[in-house]
Amino acid sequence: MSQQEGKSTTPGSLAVDAVLVVAFFALIYSLVAPHVPSNDRVWIVTWGGLTAACMSCVFWLCIQMFRVVLKAQRENKR
Repeated sequence: MSQQEGKSTTPGSLAVDAVLVVAFFALIYSLVAPHVPSNDRVWIVTWGGLTAACMSCVFWLCIQMFRVVLKAQRENKR
């Protein structure tokens, strides 16, 4: 296997990823919380938060895969 020519993550990219994931979490929570079949606020927050957290983790994985593919394509052009 070849050596990587640089760091794949930087503090700037981590900050951008964190902002994107937090914004995605807030968006998904606001979409799924009204659909929790309960009138108890604790259950709405619990299940809405767990659902949004799971989907946010998948979103984070998608961001990381996108970065890897983009980096590979840019290196292929050289």
